[in-house]
Amino acid sequence: MGNREDLLAAAKRCLIEKGYARTTARDIAAASGVSLAAIGYHFGSKDALMNQAVYESIGEWGEEIERALSAAGDLDAGPLRRFESIMERTIASFSGPNSGLWSAQVELMSLLGHNDELRAFLAGVQSEAATGLAEMFLGVDPEAEPETARLAGSVYHALFIGIIVKWFMDPEQGLTAHELAQGLRIIADRVCASPEEDGAGVGAAPSDTE
Repeated sequence: MGNREDLLAAAKRCLIEKGYARTTARDIAAASGVSLAAIGYHFGSKDALMNQAVYESIGEWGEEIERALSAAGDLDAGPLRRFESIMERTIASFSGPNSGLWSAQVELMSLLGHNDELRAFLAGVQSEAATGLAEMFLGVDPEAEPETARLAGSVYHALFIGIIVKWFMDPEQGLTAHELAQGLRIIADRVCASPEEDGAGVGAAPSDTE
C-alpha cells in the first residue's frame, strides 16, 4: 500500500480502538509507520482523515452485510424479513470486534455542535447514506427511483441512528431484531389502516418522475 492507503487503514484501526476524538495524528502516524507530515499532504488535516475513515468503515460494513444477506438467501426476502436479518447482524456487531465503530458513531453526534468540519462532512454524505440504506433494506434502485430512495432511505437512516444510540445508552433494554421488526410492522399497519385527518385515505408515495 502507498502512504495514503496506509494512513487510512491506520485511521480505521484507531477509530475502532480509541474512538474519534481520542485519536491523535501521532497515533495514526505510529500505527501506519508514515510521517505526520504525510497526513497533511494526503488529507489536509487529521480530522479530514478521520472523517474519511468513518465514511469508508461504514461502507465496508454495508458490503459485509450485503455479502451475509446474499449467503443466507435473504436478499430475495420480503422487506420485513430483510429488515430483521440486517438488524440481527447489526445488533450482534454492537458488542463484537467492530463495536468501536458504532460507539464512534454515538461519539460523533456529541461533537457536531463544535466541529464545523465534521458537521459539513456528515451533511455532505447524508444523501448517499440514505439511498444506500434504501437499497439495502428495500432493494430500491436509487437511479430508477431516486425520490423513493431519498424518502424511504432518510427514514431508515433516522431509525438506524436511533437504534444505535438507544442500544449504547442502555443495551440491557435494547430491542432484539425480531422485536424491532414487529414494532415496525405494528407502526406500518396502524398508519396504513388509519385515514388522514382531512378524511382522505393514505396517499401514495410521490412519483419518482414528478
